Amino acid sequence: MTSGQNRLLWLPPPGVVTLAAIMMWLTEQQATQWSISFFGQQGIAILVTLTGLALMLLAVGQLHRARTTVLPFNPGRTRRLVTGGIFRYSRNPVYLGDLLLLLAWAVWLGNGLSLLWLPLFVGYMNRVQIGAEERALAAKFGADYLDYCSRVRRWL
Repeated sequence: MTSGQNRLLWLPPPGVVTLAAIMMWLTEQQATQWSISFFGQQGIAILVTLTGLALMLLAVGQLHRARTTVLPFNPGRTRRLVTGGIFRYSRNPVYLGDLLLLLAWAVWLGNGLSLLWLPLFVGYMNRVQIGAEERALAAKFGADYLDYCSRVRRWL
């Protein structure tokens, strides 16, 4: 990874999720005319939260069992290419879990305008975080990683 790529990773993924969640809350506070309430709203938010957390725990468990890094801040520290389990369905199940947590937060807030932060989160993660990780993994694992990318989607 070049130093220019390192500069792009100045905000780690948990920070990006936190920032997006704060922006969603501020949007809800400022654009109350977009707020809605519906039966089962909190239940749906909790179910989506639990789904996101389960996805993240499965992924972290698999990375741990493979004895490779869980932290994406330095993808060059990856020891093994993990392609089984939950990674058969998503190359980025932790980030997919993050997205589900943000979706749950939007549902909990009940503000339609807050949903606009979800594609911004995905775009940022694709461009900055995931892009850097994919370059590092391609450099480290070569054809095996490229084959994996051709079989498994980035998100879902």
